[in-house]
Amino acid sequence: MNTRTVLDVTRGRPTSDGGGVRLTRVVSPEQGLDPFLLLDEFDSSEASDYLAGFPAHPHRGFETVTYMLDGHMLHEDHLGHRGDLKPGGVQWMTAGRGIIHSEMPQQVEGRMRGFQLWLNLPAARKMAPAAYRDLDPAEIPALALPGARVRVVAGRLAADGGAAPVAGPVGGGATEPLYLDVALEAGAQLQLPTPAGHRVLAYVFEGAVRLGGRALGKGELAVLGDGDALELAAQASPARVLVLGARPLREPVVHYGPFVMNTVEEIHQAIRDYQSGHLTAAG
Repeated sequence: MNTRTVLDVTRGRPTSDGGGVRLTRVVSPEQGLDPFLLLDEFDSSEASDYLAGFPAHPHRGFETVTYMLDGHMLHEDHLGHRGDLKPGGVQWMTAGRGIIHSEMPQQVEGRMRGFQLWLNLPAARKMAPAAYRDLDPAEIPALALPGARVRVVAGRLAADGGAAPVAGPVGGGATEPLYLDVALEAGAQLQLPTPAGHRVLAYVFEGAVRLGGRALGKGELAVLGDGDALELAAQASPARVLVLGARPLREPVVHYGPFVMNTVEEIHQAIRDYQSGHLTAAG
């Protein structure tokens, strides 16, 4: 196997979004990590940090993936979808030509923790009809490995001993995404296959690890070089890592607020469509 090395390590920056939800922006569109546009981590036990939620707002041109670790949030959109997002659940939303949705906390105390990922769509699919999937925790398979447990949200992960790969509930698509939640016991070592040619990121959100021979602590994101595997090892305490992979699109990206398109004119059109009430109209 050709093991991936670490090209860069970054830390997210504190910010707020929606109605004033405090979060950490781990990946931003300006970083150019095609096809990953944004990764936000939200984690707080202070209700004032999250109660304002994310009131109704539009999107066009990409997919959003919300993964809940702790807490309870409700998704509603203009298509009539209603997703009750609880610990371990995922919502996978394809904005396409346009969707208007809200994500609002359904709790007034306790911990709210999770991630939202923005995954770009190719030019040919940016104006496709919007779609939504609400994934119950029971729909997400977990692969037990020596010293580790891996939840497979998207993509396929090979098991030991020649058994058939474990497939997550989301697969294929233009970017062929891989989305793994990797939990490691203290001192455990793990080698994970990854599709060669895909962009792969690893974000440590609990504990500390060594990845490709480099030490990474909680809150650090590793951008990995090409290869068909990555090697992880937990340090003296248990660790948890989000591993994301996807096929780069290699297309121009123009980003403005909730819209991600290929040209400035397309952004202007998205704004005009939203202001005129035509963002979500059938094309």
